[in-house]
Amino acid sequence: MALPSVFYRQTLSLSPACFCGRAYYSTMQKSPIRLVQELRKLTDVPISKAREALTASNNDVEAARRWLEKDLAISGAQKAAKVEGRTTREGLVSVCVLSNGNHRPVAGTSSELGGVRAAMIELNCETDFVGRNELFARLAADIAHTAAFITEHDSSSPCFIRPCSLDVLGDAPLLSRSELHVQMPTTVSGSIRDLIAKVGEKISLKRAVTVVHGPLRGESNVLGLRLASYLHGATTSGFQGRIGSLAVLGLKTPRLPELMSTETFVRDLEKLERAIGRQIAGFDTRSVRSTPDDETSLYNQPFMMLGGEGANETVRSALDKWSRQRGMVEDGAEGGIEVIEFAKWTVGQE
Repeated sequence: MALPSVFYRQTLSLSPACFCGRAYYSTMQKSPIRLVQELRKLTDVPISKAREALTASNNDVEAARRWLEKDLAISGAQKAAKVEGRTTREGLVSVCVLSNGNHRPVAGTSSELGGVRAAMIELNCETDFVGRNELFARLAADIAHTAAFITEHDSSSPCFIRPCSLDVLGDAPLLSRSELHVQMPTTVSGSIRDLIAKVGEKISLKRAVTVVHGPLRGESNVLGLRLASYLHGATTSGFQGRIGSLAVLGLKTPRLPELMSTETFVRDLEKLERAIGRQIAGFDTRSVRSTPDDETSLYNQPFMMLGGEGANETVRSALDKWSRQRGMVEDGAEGGIEVIEFAKWTVGQE
């Protein structure tokens, strides 16, 4: 009976030390919840990763943020390599309009219409679950904002809507759409890799177009540019959707400065622009003009999205009528509003 008794006493003598040592170690390693929350607000990482970063950085939030940047870069590159061969057919189309030709006074003249600046991008992922993720939606909005911001006007191009180089866009610093004063620590391509590390899916930037044009100098009191856009199936932020449209409109009237300075005209114009964007997105619209029997031509379609009498008129007729009713067209003179170009994308389609 002595042997079991000795063994029992030895076990008791060792156990408290082991337990104390473990408890002491756990207490020393745990980071304050306040610091964890602060770091997660800055980085959107899981709690476990935030604790790991703070532990590795002696509870220094700024050092932990830098640690996470390096960790995301490494893990993002590794995961990106693993998922490279996967197919991405889900995602979002995002539109950003930075300037819509808003009316402004000009020194020495009465007024003029300002320039237009906008972008539309498609960001793809593997599943609808990630496509509805808040981080994914935010990244899509930020990339569209970046594309609109960095693109310069190309006077040699005959088109208003131009493709944006994905290589140039990928190397550009990511610019936050929601926090304009915040300088993002990475590029567009780096941000995509970071999100791959967080969600574990392949994410790819499929395409991007931009519209950048200054005021129509010399004729800005007669001619003006505006933009129409719409996102079908939009997210809660309203900046992304499953189908996106972006159109360039031309306004021509000798009364342009006068009309653009009135609240009623601008409000009606904005309503018309939204209706045009919805019409392009909601119908099988492939061109502005075509032969009279081509129902994929915007101008041949019934203007269902305008509502009222527009549903019984073609888009072409409705635009002419709208222009006359608001004094854009004078007797014997040309004028009115025209759709010049448009782009329409559906997620996962060419």
